[in-house]
Amino acid sequence: MRLLTLWSLISLSVLTYLPQYALASVLAIDYGNDFIKASLMKPGVPFDVLLNKDSKRKISSVVAWKKGDRLFGQDAFNLASRFPSDTFSSLKLLQASPFDSPAVSYYGKVSTSDVAESSRKTVSLVQSDGTEWAVEELVAMEFAYIKHLAELVANEKVTDVIVTVPPYFSQFERDAIADAIEISGLRTLALINDGTAVAVNYAMTRTFPTPEYHIIYDAGASGIRATIASFTTASDPKTGALGTHIAVAGVGYDRTLGGIELDRRMREILIEAFNSKHRKDIREDKRGMAKLWKEAQRVKAILSANAEVTSYIESLAWDIDFKTKTTRAQFEAACEDLKGEFAKPIESALKNAGLTLDNITSVILMGGSTRTPMIQAAVKAAVGDIIRDRVATNVNADEAAVLGAALHGASLSRQFKTKNIKVTDICAHDIQVSYFAAPTSSNTRPRSIATLIFPAGSKVGTKKILTFKRKEDFSLFIDYKNPVAPGYPTRMLEVDLGNVTEAIANLTERGAVDPVVKATITLSESGFVTVTDAIAYGEIKDESLTGKLKEFFGGGSSSTDEATQSAENTPPRDSDSASSSSSSASEAPSSSATPEKDNKPTAPVENTIPLSIDVRFTTIPPMTVDEKKKARGRLRAIDLEETAKNRRAEARNTFESYLYRLRDLLTDDNAETPFKKCSQSSERQAISEKLDESFSWLFDRGDLAETSQFLDKRIALETLEKPIIHRYQEIEAFPQALNNSQMWNWSTRLFLQEARQNLTAEIAADLPSKWTKDELDGLERTLREHEAWLSEWVEKQKSVKSYEDPVIETTEMKARAKVLETHLQKLWKRKVPKAIKKKPKQTATTTTAEPQETEEAVVDDENSEEAPFTEGEEQIPLQKEEDRSHDEL
Repeated sequence: MRLLTLWSLISLSVLTYLPQYALASVLAIDYGNDFIKASLMKPGVPFDVLLNKDSKRKISSVVAWKKGDRLFGQDAFNLASRFPSDTFSSLKLLQASPFDSPAVSYYGKVSTSDVAESSRKTVSLVQSDGTEWAVEELVAMEFAYIKHLAELVANEKVTDVIVTVPPYFSQFERDAIADAIEISGLRTLALINDGTAVAVNYAMTRTFPTPEYHIIYDAGASGIRATIASFTTASDPKTGALGTHIAVAGVGYDRTLGGIELDRRMREILIEAFNSKHRKDIREDKRGMAKLWKEAQRVKAILSANAEVTSYIESLAWDIDFKTKTTRAQFEAACEDLKGEFAKPIESALKNAGLTLDNITSVILMGGSTRTPMIQAAVKAAVGDIIRDRVATNVNADEAAVLGAALHGASLSRQFKTKNIKVTDICAHDIQVSYFAAPTSSNTRPRSIATLIFPAGSKVGTKKILTFKRKEDFSLFIDYKNPVAPGYPTRMLEVDLGNVTEAIANLTERGAVDPVVKATITLSESGFVTVTDAIAYGEIKDESLTGKLKEFFGGGSSSTDEATQSAENTPPRDSDSASSSSSSASEAPSSSATPEKDNKPTAPVENTIPLSIDVRFTTIPPMTVDEKKKARGRLRAIDLEETAKNRRAEARNTFESYLYRLRDLLTDDNAETPFKKCSQSSERQAISEKLDESFSWLFDRGDLAETSQFLDKRIALETLEKPIIHRYQEIEAFPQALNNSQMWNWSTRLFLQEARQNLTAEIAADLPSKWTKDELDGLERTLREHEAWLSEWVEKQKSVKSYEDPVIETTEMKARAKVLETHLQKLWKRKVPKAIKKKPKQTATTTTAEPQETEEAVVDDENSEEAPFTEGEEQIPLQKEEDRSHDEL
């Protein structure tokens, strides 16, 4: 159960009140079998779906290699027909799949990739060169690619991620996703069921004055699932603020249906058409099968809107061009046995929720396969006339899940304030705990006792405390009551509880009566189950008078005490106070599927002794710490190699383009080009010789050269070209620099002329002046020095040829003009001093007393209201005559 407080979609992009150091990013990934969608939540960044380098809103879930170069997305997908053994797709089907399971056999029917058994009895995929990759490593590569795209947008490191998973995913598959996240360099903020994510997105812009039930029907590539969610908007009894409560009431699913199965059947139609026409089995050619898979996806999409489509594949196999026509009727006939299965997840979800169609407000269609007409028809037929008109197809079937996951992820971070949405999700499988009862005698065979602790439909984020009457170490076995999928084991993990004998003996010595063992089993928000705590507990009676009085009046018994029945004869029972909500707001399950414990310190209790907990994985283990470190090292090595390769390729391309540019400059027959005019024949000859040498080296050694060699070769040529470029730049900049210098000469002379006139008049009128004669003389000296220097060196520059180095640099001209400008500005910014006011003197006949004559000090206020000169202004403040051009001066 989570408390979301989302303002609005717009407010998330304008959280400017947070301090910069506190800003954080949350990445959301909707990991699908065919496509990945991602969204980034960051203050100041518009809330939307991430785009890849081709500005696509969804990214193909494919990793491929092309002669050592690793590719992702559509680039990788397009390589399948050329490098089928080095292109890996549909990895979601293999998440934590046992190597001998039907899921792996089915994968061989839809993919051309080679598989091998891993050390953990799961699946590894094999490249054409024999390199093996665990499924988690390949998925981690995809996540790392998404992380890179997000960091380009966020302009900072992105670490926290929330990933969508199907509600039917087992703990094994969730562990595999968590391992892939960790290998990619991200941190698991949470895993969220995709139907729940869609519900969050649906509730963002809506209110529900009356409770509503909606079916979220998600037909994706890897399966079909139906999620029934209730939506209620009410005010919080504590704060009075309005909030929406989303509660998942039931789920239904079919792991064998989905877009992949439809694509496979479409490809079978194309295979039969080719084989019957050309008398060859296309299944023997991997490239041909990869081409047909791509064509099958295209044909299926077109048939969603058209009755027929023509396929044409040039050189499909054995240099045979393939052409055929496929109709929607053919496709639907090939899927006839599936039509009755499409709506069964809805029936299962209604049954699990204890609802009927009369309770449903609408059906929300999600997933790319819901565009298939026969699936839409099956859904509408299943819901009947009751809600036929309320089948919602206006929801963004591709992006609702990732946007909802991003909004939920933002609510888990303290950096965002969000709309008040409370989410309650459920688990889809029955989970039980079993253990061996203590033998009554040495010859008695121990019997197994099983207890259903989390039935299907149990709320996530809850805990159960089981009490055992045991005096020796024992083990707990956590299992699914039924297999979650064909070929999958039911055993999730085994937990050994140790130090029981010593703890019980210790409590007995303290006076505890009938001490017991209590084990806390947690179903985390992300769907992970584990034993989070185990203690030995016993009530210690107080024999004092106060203790006896408490016992007499009912105060001596603990609310957590259990009946003294033996656990060997009765199954462990739930404590009345055992179930509670998880208090962790941002859960990050570890690789061992252990959720984060509550960090609140607990006071030591005399009647409680902690027990040791040893978790073991005996069926499908998650990756160990060492295995993840090794996988992370492999990925880091690939990243470094690719970075170096890209840097080398960039250096080579830049060097090669530079060589061709220089060659064009040298071979241009026009003698009036700037390069020819500013260069000497000896310089061009030296560059030409070096250029020929560089071309020869590039063709002979370029494929083997290092990045530094390309840089060195370019620097050697740039050193020869630099003097020519400098001459051209000086020729281009000289007129503007000269014009600027002459402007300040002219402005200064006008200023001096008017300032001297004003000074003479002010002296004659006995008025204060802004400047003294010495100050004006000093400015005039500066002016004459600048004019003399400029006149001398401009004359020298006139005799310099374009192919010769300049005798006067524009930088020096600007520096000397700046000296004159600064001197002039200093005097110009002076404020006119106030005139001295003289008071009349008091006479003897005056009847009223007047103050003595005082003089006001002349204030030289630097904050003059008049605007100073600025370089480049067209209007000169001191100019009174009509403007004259600098050429006339």
